[in-house]
Amino acid sequence: MSLVIAQDISLAYGKKVLFDEDNFTLGPRDRVGLVGANGTGKSSLMKIIAGAAQPDGGTVQYSRRARAGYLPQEIAGLPEGTVVEAVMSTVPGRDSLESRLKETEGALAAATDEEEQLELAQTLADLHAELDDFENRYGRHHAERILKGLGFKDADLSKPTQALSGGWRMRAALAGLLLQDPDLLLLDEPTNHLDVPTLAWFDGFLRRSNKAMVLISHDRDFLNRQINRVVSLEMEGVREYTGNYEDYKRLRAEEMVLLQAKAEKVEQRRAELQGFIDRFGAKATKAKQAQSRAKMLAKLEKVAVLEERQTMKFRFPEVERSGRDVVLMEGITKRYGALTVYDGLNARLERGQRIAVVGANGAGKTTLLKMVAGELAPDTGKVTVGHNVVVGYYAQHHADKLDRHNTIIEEVRPLAADKPESYVRGVLGAFLFSGDDVEKPIGVLSGGERARVALAKLLLVPSNFLLMDEPTNHLDLDSSEMLIEALKLYGGTLLFVSHNRSFINGLCTHVWEVADGKLTSHPGNLDAYLYHQEQQRLAADGAESSATNSKGGAGSAAAVSEKERKRLEAEARQRRSVVEGPIKKEIAKLEERIAKVETEQKAREAQLADPVLYNDFARAKPLMDGHRVGKEELEDLYARWEAAQEKLAAAQA
Repeated sequence: MSLVIAQDISLAYGKKVLFDEDNFTLGPRDRVGLVGANGTGKSSLMKIIAGAAQPDGGTVQYSRRARAGYLPQEIAGLPEGTVVEAVMSTVPGRDSLESRLKETEGALAAATDEEEQLELAQTLADLHAELDDFENRYGRHHAERILKGLGFKDADLSKPTQALSGGWRMRAALAGLLLQDPDLLLLDEPTNHLDVPTLAWFDGFLRRSNKAMVLISHDRDFLNRQINRVVSLEMEGVREYTGNYEDYKRLRAEEMVLLQAKAEKVEQRRAELQGFIDRFGAKATKAKQAQSRAKMLAKLEKVAVLEERQTMKFRFPEVERSGRDVVLMEGITKRYGALTVYDGLNARLERGQRIAVVGANGAGKTTLLKMVAGELAPDTGKVTVGHNVVVGYYAQHHADKLDRHNTIIEEVRPLAADKPESYVRGVLGAFLFSGDDVEKPIGVLSGGERARVALAKLLLVPSNFLLMDEPTNHLDLDSSEMLIEALKLYGGTLLFVSHNRSFINGLCTHVWEVADGKLTSHPGNLDAYLYHQEQQRLAADGAESSATNSKGGAGSAAAVSEKERKRLEAEARQRRSVVEGPIKKEIAKLEERIAKVETEQKAREAQLADPVLYNDFARAKPLMDGHRVGKEELEDLYARWEAAQEKLAAAQA
């Protein structure tokens, strides 16, 4: 049964056609990644699904009583009141339930007939039970838990919503959406305003959900963990692929190779037929055969080869070698009014290091980069830039400060005054500004286009020390991946802030954790840092549990005899066996089936890895179909295995 059916969706802006009678469906457990280049209509399609915008043609139909929750990239506002009250008020039905409760209480107080009183009393009891259930699912405790998971402190919960900054308003809106627990979550770049600790919590929250979701994100790792299906906005229209983003890229590449091989085969046959016609068409003895070949030629299908959109393609120029110490920070303090951001900070950044700065929002990540770049002076202490260090700084506020009245080429040309215009145009072309595009005014550019202009400016002034603050914001997924690849080949030193896990994991050699005015260095990438944090949390929980047990353990141990203890343990084992036995059998069967299907998949993959296979479409297609079916079965088996493991863990608890 489909949760959402979209039929014949059409949408155009002037001459630009985004959708042309496109169709797709969403199931009640579908976790869809909506992917495509900037400007292809991802956010527009999300708005159409949410009912926030209407297509030029076509319909979107939801199943009966299905609820959708939509988080756009920018929100208009929040309900009035405190943060926790505003989040709770987003859940539909609370006001109606409380109103019915008051009406029933008033009617019961006014009733004089005994039978009517009994009937109203039962209604009142039912309403109280309904309200209790509502509070359990959508009450203050649950709302506070979600808000704290999204980074709000206890003191923040009673703040008025009007006092929140843009980023925190987005978090509060997201909290309301998660509290509502709709049948379909529609999330347009939900991680843009989340720091790394909050992102880790949000990632886990979504993975525990079994509800349907449509997700737009420029974070490859986040997408891969969350989705089981891809809806891709391609040059040929809306396409669908089973699996996560990695599967989509592989299947798309396989499809392109297969179609290319098929097109070449058809063109080869076309050339053979045309050659026969040209050679023998005029000969009376071969005229009949030539006519037959002409009919065959007319019937040959035209194979449409998949087109790829242009993506950024660039690399950072070679840079001069800096001294060993790139930056030295000594005794840094920085305050904003009563808020102390840094207190006695000391840090050293050495040549070749690639350091990701992580921490909660407001901890001082951007402040750190601004002080290193010289845009902000510390209150006390000293920032020393090393020998032969040339600093390049990219930040979102730089993209916002581009001169709106300049054309693109006017904005970047002064940075390469000693180079010919062809060189400047070549750099802009690498960032998808070619031909007349370079004459566009900055004021008409989208956020993603302005970000690309700011990146182009960075390339025109070669630097051996790059500072980057959220460089993937406003970039589409392909552009983010291209930036990662370019930075991997960059020969200088890198200090950056990002919430994009794939960006951090792909680049960093160290993580600098900023918290409580201090900076702590951790070797390795983000996954290593998060693993370390989780181990510390588990150790702290274990120590707390041991301390609690040691306080009350002596008295309880004395109260229970050894014989009684053994009897109780035996009974507990028997109860566990009754509950856990069937679950363990189910897990064993699933693992056996998973092993078998994985073996079959590996055999297919070995055959599919042979390029020669794609010259024979009749032989390749069953293998590709079998691989797709096997992939779908494995996903189902993995989901059932995870559910069984959760059931077993609950039983053991």
